[in-house]
Amino acid sequence: MTEYERSRTMPAQPEHVFDQAANVGRLDSWLPEALHVEAEELPAVSVHEDRTDEDVFAVLRARREQMRLEWGTREQGGYAGWLQVAGLDGGASEVTVHLSFFDAGHDPGERAVADALDTSLRRLEEQVRRPDPAGPRHL
Repeated sequence: MTEYERSRTMPAQPEHVFDQAANVGRLDSWLPEALHVEAEELPAVSVHEDRTDEDVFAVLRARREQMRLEWGTREQGGYAGWLQVAGLDGGASEVTVHLSFFDAGHDPGERAVADALDTSLRRLEEQVRRPDPAGPRHL
């Protein structure tokens, strides 16, 4: 098993950050560009990976009372992950993303995962800074 984790401080209340991260209709706006999530009957989702050109069946759960998203593959057990939002002094938040790869075939490697996590956190911060005209749509 291989695990990766990255954190980033964002200038917004944790509830706002979590609402943006958990917005099912906007997951593609902050997830790695090579991943495309389509909600089925939640918590069931399908994830298309451009790298492998495969669709993977997964689950995605939002635990608002914990400010936490959790996900993982349904059938193969290849990977799992979570996103945790924590409030900081001054109205800021710290967002941590953790990934676990149980199957080496799903692990694209340390550099690729680190770049994807850093880019995803930066994109989420950009999304948090912009108002969502459609309003939140939670899991």
